[in-house]
Amino acid sequence: MNQSEHGQSAAAEAPFWARKTLAEMTAAEWESLCDGCGRCCVRRFQDEETGEIHPTAISCRLLDSESCRCRRYQERHRLVPECERLSPQTVRRPGLPSSCAYRRLAEGRGLAWWHPLVSGTAQSVVDAGISVRGKVISEQAVHTTEPLAAHVVRWVEA
Repeated sequence: MNQSEHGQSAAAEAPFWARKTLAEMTAAEWESLCDGCGRCCVRRFQDEETGEIHPTAISCRLLDSESCRCRRYQERHRLVPECERLSPQTVRRPGLPSSCAYRRLAEGRGLAWWHPLVSGTAQSVVDAGISVRGKVISEQAVHTTEPLAAHVVRWVEA
């Protein structure tokens, strides 16, 4: 095998997320990038003075806080109009967690060791402290008079 063939063989063996841009991925590949952490399903607010975006421990009413998956995924945008609409063009926007696979890939950082596509198990997201499992409450359980600032959290960064 010559040098050129070896390089092509190694590139073909690389996983899709290392070979393709986000825009080149199939719908199935795109969906598989979600690590199921649930962080994009928490309410956030922007500090009016600093512009900083703060995540809270209040989750969307559609989030199953045990599985960290949307209960009505196919209908989420209709049921919750403010639900994240991720695309290769929007993954770098402020507020998306730095641990998010879409954001990591867009920034050239690759997938983290705990990502299920790397580790082979969804449990690694929980073990790494990335998952919101057991750390959030549904927006339905929060009194509407409480300010979001009362529920700010600091997530493990990755």
